Amino acid sequence: MTSNLPPTKRSLPIALLRTRESVKAPIREMLSETGLSEQQWRVLRVLAEQGEMDSHSLAKQACLLFPSLTRMAAAMNAKGLITQTRDPQDRRRQLIAIAPAGLDIINSHADSASEIVKGFRHKIGDQDYEMLLDLLGRLSAEQTPGQ
Repeated sequence: MTSNLPPTKRSLPIALLRTRESVKAPIREMLSETGLSEQQWRVLRVLAEQGEMDSHSLAKQACLLFPSLTRMAAAMNAKGLITQTRDPQDRRRQLIAIAPAGLDIINSHADSASEIVKGFRHKIGDQDYEMLLDLLGRLSAEQTPGQ
């Protein structure tokens, strides 16, 4: 064993992966009846919260690679969950918005999603929950000072 490496039980990347799976399990269960993937849920959540946006900004906000969003958006548009239009000022730029059917899914699962968050808060406490989000934000490459 290399002495400079922390034990895997204290490895940040491994701990984040373990935690990711624990956090996503109840979300996957909630989404199982919707036919949505976790990525599609994130897209709808971002659009419901922030409104219409260009596809590059949406990919960044929903933590998706742009090519993945492009494929996913076409399928979501076909299902009537989102709308896709061209920016009238820049025809190369695509604007994406949540459609009523997508908003219905968000609204019909808002209570379940809120209960999932309450469970996480209960498990570690409100103060530690907020601190965890702050600490993870500090580690995030996307985090800017003052956020």
